[in-house]
Amino acid sequence: MKNSNLYDQVIRVNCPATVANLVCGFDILGMALNAPQDTIEMRLLDRREIIIRHSDHYDLPTEPARNVAGAALIDLLEEVEEPVGFELTIRKHIKPGSGLGSSAASSAGAVVGANHLLGNRFNNNDLVRFAMAGEKVATGVKHADNIAPCIMGGVTLIRSIFPLDIVQLTAPPMYVTVVHPQIEVKTADARQILRKEVLLKNAIKQWGNIAGLVAGFLQKDYDLIGRSLEDVIIEPVRSILIPGFDEVKQGSRNHGALGGGISGSGPSIFMMSKDEAVAQKVEALMKETYTQLGIDFKTYITTLNEKGATVEVVA
Repeated sequence: MKNSNLYDQVIRVNCPATVANLVCGFDILGMALNAPQDTIEMRLLDRREIIIRHSDHYDLPTEPARNVAGAALIDLLEEVEEPVGFELTIRKHIKPGSGLGSSAASSAGAVVGANHLLGNRFNNNDLVRFAMAGEKVATGVKHADNIAPCIMGGVTLIRSIFPLDIVQLTAPPMYVTVVHPQIEVKTADARQILRKEVLLKNAIKQWGNIAGLVAGFLQKDYDLIGRSLEDVIIEPVRSILIPGFDEVKQGSRNHGALGGGISGSGPSIFMMSKDEAVAQKVEALMKETYTQLGIDFKTYITTLNEKGATVEVVA
């Protein structure tokens, strides 16, 4: 780490949005999207310090312990012997509280960038472990269903948190249509309203859907994917926080979408489609629904991001 050139290098990390839960896989399934994406510009410091700046209008904390990226980097630096630190400027295009993995993009992107600056000494599981410290700052809980796909790309299964056991899943090509109503649903609040116990018959149905969804991805069976995109435990409770949810979900299926539901804890809604024409019909439905409700919104038509967070040298 004595090479002065390392301290002159500036990198940019492109940090993808993510959809967590994938309807039935609460806290264990997630996928990365090609849009929207945050960016983080970073450089290495020759002292143990973390400097955080923002080039957006969200007024997020810059104190490292209170910032998701900072918390993740603090955890990472505990396993680095050299007296180094990081300076980073975060520009968010994934709105905090959108349900599209905004906090995960910052915390995952920060550790991916730090790892690059440190010579890629950590593996993906290490990076997920560090980044989960950021999720704890954001939600009060260490979870990896946004973090893992943001770092690894594609669709990921979190088989276990302690110990960490992540399985990357192959998936067939799909279009993902997202609507983000411009209301805020905080993850911590969305967790508080969940039931602490579930009926055994509902648990059995949910297990079947999770297994079916994973099998559908692996077998590239679109019909099985569509049949498995059902949540009988979380969605019935959380959907009451999102105006227009039922209209969008049922209408999207009527237009030929495979299915979908709440992205993370909401308020964003995602729908998966086999082809772009259906994805466009779904977007038109989403726009019509929220225009009629008088709620501002943003929509995206995107695809699966297979690479996860990527690094490019800018200076």
